[in-house]
Amino acid sequence: MTSAVIAAVVAVLLVAIGVVGIVVPVLPGSVTIALGLLVWAIWGGSPWGWIAFAAGMVLVAVGMGSQYVLTGRTLRAKQIPNRSVVIGLVSGVVGLFVIPFLGLPIGFVAGLLVTEYVRVRDLNTALSTSWAAVKSVGAGMLIELCCGLAAAVVLAVSVLTSFL
Repeated sequence: MTSAVIAAVVAVLLVAIGVVGIVVPVLPGSVTIALGLLVWAIWGGSPWGWIAFAAGMVLVAVGMGSQYVLTGRTLRAKQIPNRSVVIGLVSGVVGLFVIPFLGLPIGFVAGLLVTEYVRVRDLNTALSTSWAAVKSVGAGMLIELCCGLAAAVVLAVSVLTSFL
């Protein structure tokens, strides 16, 4: 096997893990996609690798940036502390192991709602702020996922162009 084939396989695997990692917070997401693009750029043996790296990194940066900007703006507007979302994420990860597949969203929402209820001491307000946080995190995650998938397509085109 040539080094370009090995680099392509490793890069594609890293990007696939990164795309899954955007949705499942146990795995690193966009950073792993960037690493996969870099592997292909360095060891792919083709100038297409560096073009894919540049284009993919723009997409990864836009996805990561939108996740933080969109979520942060909504949390500040609703005066929801970051700690509520972090506790929700930790609860989601725990839920993933307790209830396979459905535990992540159930744990996230439950952890977020409980944290918000403890903070505001009113169920209606906690429901409102939790729902705003869930929508914000979901929209940011969707944008980051779309950008990650677009970076995966860029890598796929680069790999195919290099070998054909």
